[in-house]
Amino acid sequence: MIFGLFGKRSNRRSPVDTLFGRVAEASRLPALYIEGGIPDSFEGRFESLTLHVLLVLRRLRELPPPAAELAQELVDACFAYLELGFRNGGISDIAVPKKMKKIGQMFYGRVQAYEAALAAPDLDALVETLGRNACEPEAAPALAAYVRAAQDALATADLDGIMNREELFPVFTVREAAHDA
Repeated sequence: MIFGLFGKRSNRRSPVDTLFGRVAEASRLPALYIEGGIPDSFEGRFESLTLHVLLVLRRLRELPPPAAELAQELVDACFAYLELGFRNGGISDIAVPKKMKKIGQMFYGRVQAYEAALAAPDLDALVETLGRNACEPEAAPALAAYVRAAQDALATADLDGIMNREELFPVFTVREAAHDA
């Protein structure tokens, strides 16, 4: 009986874990760090991951059930990944909860900041927010154009598309981003 419970959760989590893996992979693309001005550090990778997760979460919130449930599972997968990173990085079991609390506050703070910036009709607020949080200020316009292009690409995806689409996010290049801006 108990093994059946774990099996159901495991089977249910697998698609979300796969989705999270694709989102995390997109957040680590070298162009975002080399051309996009995101620092190649824990903080920079966290900012990129948060931004990419948020873009998917925003779309999931717009879709009918069970999308909202999947959105929560995506957040859970994200935090499990971050916790595993702390543990693998040698953070003690005693310190991990404190680190996770801080990461949670940072994540939800960024989500609020990016949500407000994405709600603005032009790129100015997004450029300013990205330049303050995620990247070098001079790279913020190109990164903002990429974020808008990603938002537009996700806007056409239904739940099946989000769960199964090979490429969730557009390719980032400074030339294309500058052209779109």
